[in-house]
Amino acid sequence: MRHRSVLIITTAVTAGALTLSACGSRDDNKAGDGGNTTVVIGLDAPLTGDLSALGQGIKNSADLAVKTANKNKEVEGITFKLESLDDVANASTGQQNATKFVGNEDVIGVVGPLNSDVGQSMQKVFADADLAEISPANTNPELTQGKDWKDGKKVRPFKTYFRTSTTDAIQGPYAAQYMYNKKKLKKVFVIDDKKTYGAGLAGTFADEFKKLGGKVVGTDHINPDDKDFSAVATKVKNAGADFVYYGGEYPAGAPLSAQIKKAGAKIPTVGGDALYSPEYVKLGKANAEGDIASSVGAPLETIDSAKDFIKNYKSAGYKDGFDAYGGYAYDSTWAIIQAVKAVAEANDGKLPEDIDDARKKVTEAVQDVKFSGVTGEVGFDEFGDTTNKQLSLYEVKSGKHTPVQSGEYQAS
Repeated sequence: MRHRSVLIITTAVTAGALTLSACGSRDDNKAGDGGNTTVVIGLDAPLTGDLSALGQGIKNSADLAVKTANKNKEVEGITFKLESLDDVANASTGQQNATKFVGNEDVIGVVGPLNSDVGQSMQKVFADADLAEISPANTNPELTQGKDWKDGKKVRPFKTYFRTSTTDAIQGPYAAQYMYNKKKLKKVFVIDDKKTYGAGLAGTFADEFKKLGGKVVGTDHINPDDKDFSAVATKVKNAGADFVYYGGEYPAGAPLSAQIKKAGAKIPTVGGDALYSPEYVKLGKANAEGDIASSVGAPLETIDSAKDFIKNYKSAGYKDGFDAYGGYAYDSTWAIIQAVKAVAEANDGKLPEDIDDARKKVTEAVQDVKFSGVTGEVGFDEFGDTTNKQLSLYEVKSGKHTPVQSGEYQAS
């Protein structure tokens, strides 16, 4: 039987070494808090690099969930602690982090990461250890529904993987319906960054747009590390598109949109949740005006259950905003906390001393978690996907992403 004094619930953030001090048995860990067991929640996200604004928002929101749980004594006899790792949005780094988490016998659950390709690299590592992973931001359908999901053959690859954000299987089509039916634009040039997230999202958008009667007048791929997109900008101008759809993230999306407009194609760039960030507007400046981004969930400002989160986040004095995924990171962390609570309550108020048994039981408990969270009702279906299918669209107006539509996707 393997005992430890500190448990770690990981939130998926990424590179570097995770330093943990754990010795003796869990019963010996008094932590100076009346004999409480300390449970560490880890976080994996890009805390440095181009996507750090999103990553820091995820980290801070998870931190707020941990502090709230401790303040309210959410789980009697258990104190939560957050440990964060930086994956720099790199799949191999994320996988290395996953291996470190599994190798440490104190880790009992994981929240994160931001990027779908990073999440994909972690899945099997966690599954082999019965270690629960909840992402607040991964949207590629394959992660929960398998590689043949498009053909209707949905098979859950890993029972340890969950997410609180909805998928690109509906995010892309939701935007396509808006552009075709509401904006009345019929011709699109589709570009992606060749990553798991970007290529997948662009594909679901294009399929729905063509199904509606729209025309894809051109396609191309870019390297998101490049700075010069003049060649593809010229292609867009010559194609006569009404708008551009970009499957990718804001560090490349903003300059791409700007260079397309400067090339003479005064048309909007539309994209997914990875464009929904104040950083997109900062990078694009005036060229971002009129661009549109979809995002998971309803605008937090419109959700009653999010009011306390917004207020408490501001009061906590975090340097960075909670950004697009803050509410989902909070709910992902809270789901782990609620799973720990359920396991402890079923085990005479404490977690099983055998870490393999504890990990397995927490994963099983996550599947059954249900609560009213920051982003609405939180729960998971048979694939580990969120049961909350709400989506929103935002248009940049006067230098700010402004909500223009919110609702659930309806198949055409």
